[in-house]
Amino acid sequence: MSSQPQPVSPAVSDSVAAAGAMRPDLTTQRSARRVTLTPKYGSTPREVDVRYLWCGAPDAPTVIVQGGISATRDVVALDSESAAGWWQDQVGAGRPVDLDRCRVLSIDWITPADFGDVQAVSSEDQADALAALVDALGIGRVHAFIGSSYGAMAALAFAARHPYALGRLVLLAGAHRPHPLATAQRSVQRGIVRLGQDCGQPEQALALARQLAMTTYRGSEEFAKRFAAAPEFREGRFHFPVEDYLEHAGRRFVERFDVERFLALSESIDLHDVQPEQIAAPSTLIGFPSDRLVPLADLCELQRRLHGPATLEVVESPYGHDAFLKETDRLAPLLREALAGC
Repeated sequence: MSSQPQPVSPAVSDSVAAAGAMRPDLTTQRSARRVTLTPKYGSTPREVDVRYLWCGAPDAPTVIVQGGISATRDVVALDSESAAGWWQDQVGAGRPVDLDRCRVLSIDWITPADFGDVQAVSSEDQADALAALVDALGIGRVHAFIGSSYGAMAALAFAARHPYALGRLVLLAGAHRPHPLATAQRSVQRGIVRLGQDCGQPEQALALARQLAMTTYRGSEEFAKRFAAAPEFREGRFHFPVEDYLEHAGRRFVERFDVERFLALSESIDLHDVQPEQIAAPSTLIGFPSDRLVPLADLCELQRRLHGPATLEVVESPYGHDAFLKETDRLAPLLREALAGC
């Protein structure tokens, strides 16, 4: 893997701005950097524009933070007028990922379209993009990589492929391989989307696939409590309480995600396969018994097979896979402990 930073055209680059509205002592770069990567499912090196956010205390250690496939580089917003980042409750000055003591680096996931014409994108490609960016920005070595869901997969690939660029791993709801039942569920979602493409209704199909995905992200206990009310008869049929929730989630997803990006990143999850024995970095694993996508047994196996020291923290939650987004207070002390020394 090589990295060749080059100027990026205005079409793919955001401005580099000082984060001054709330904290003038914290700095923010929200920009793009062109690097050269050789994709796993390609045969030649390609130039890729990696869109990133790098923010926090100047000259502080850098911590990579990556989320699920729908997460963007905007893990946090420091400007009071901007929309909150996807992990705003955990990242910020004085928060568990403390921007007074570290800088956070996050990227928008790359897709086959960013490479041009490759067959697929892998978690290794995401890891290589981050490693190239770390090199291009002059960071050299990151204090930690916090990965949740697909981000945990990319973190494991990063640790296996770029061990000297990493201090430690913090993995939430993600393992070294996808569980076959979760792959089956995602395969059905992709099938729905492809059928929608064939029928000329791609957005409707994407919304429906997202609705199905929501039933795998959340736990049975939460659904039982939230949607126990009786159905209502309207518009010529019975509507169940859970339907309104799912339809809203589908509409929201279509507003910010496109079909090809979904297909590529969903498939990338199921192509993921990292050998834990290759990873020596100290690791903190966080799992949720109600998570039906990443069973606790898979994290137990990952802990046993990792070459370096690893602890497994089990957090009871009704929120299933999405507990890494919902259990703010219970995760906070675990994140602070994992990042001690930052």
